[in-house]
Amino acid sequence: MSKPSQTADSVPGAAEYYAVNRGGGLFSEAVSQHVGARIAVIARKRGIAPTVLTVFNLGLGCLVSFVVIAAATPVAEGRVWAWPIGLLALIGWQLAYAFDCADGQLARVTGQTSLAGGRLDVLCDVAVQISLVSALAATAQAQVSDTPAWLLAAFAGTWMVNLVTSVMQGGEQAASMVTSRSMPIRLVKLVRDYGAVIALAGLVLIVAPQWTIWFIGLFTLVNAAFLAASVIFSARAALRP
Repeated sequence: MSKPSQTADSVPGAAEYYAVNRGGGLFSEAVSQHVGARIAVIARKRGIAPTVLTVFNLGLGCLVSFVVIAAATPVAEGRVWAWPIGLLALIGWQLAYAFDCADGQLARVTGQTSLAGGRLDVLCDVAVQISLVSALAATAQAQVSDTPAWLLAAFAGTWMVNLVTSVMQGGEQAASMVTSRSMPIRLVKLVRDYGAVIALAGLVLIVAPQWTIWFIGLFTLVNAAFLAASVIFSARAALRP
């Protein structure tokens, strides 16, 4: 698809890109989407396509996760300092997510949206999040050798609840259990804000990687509870005449 022509005076700035963001929660809107808007501005000036940003998100997110996995045992054994690995995870995962935000903003503002691009975006998100879950699971296992296998399996399964429900928010079947955007509600929803969650994961890896098992347990409970609530909510809606 050809790009729409624009004069120098009409070239969109960060505010225009941010205006078309798809949300994601209080942290994501305040941080990740703003960074993504600035990435979109730079990409537009250099003629970089949204798909390139999508693939960069994939490469960066998976690379960071691979480093965390490779360092899990050395960190647990005290052969490698934890904080540089955690700092890499904190910055790298956040930057990858910002590129994920930027690709959609760039596509919508420049008229380069497509079904294929949307599918690629979702598939890359899945791959990055699989790598991130693997990194956290590897860290927990290395730090606490008797970490239950069922807990890691439940964590991996329930983690994807966020991604699935996010995809389901589009189209005719979109619905929300809690539509209020009041600050107390948005603060509570931080537990399911992807940007906030990966920020917390990075902080845990920096400060106390041995707490990763508690992080895993907490978010398994949160996402499992949300999944159960979503099933009940959807079932009640489906049963209405």
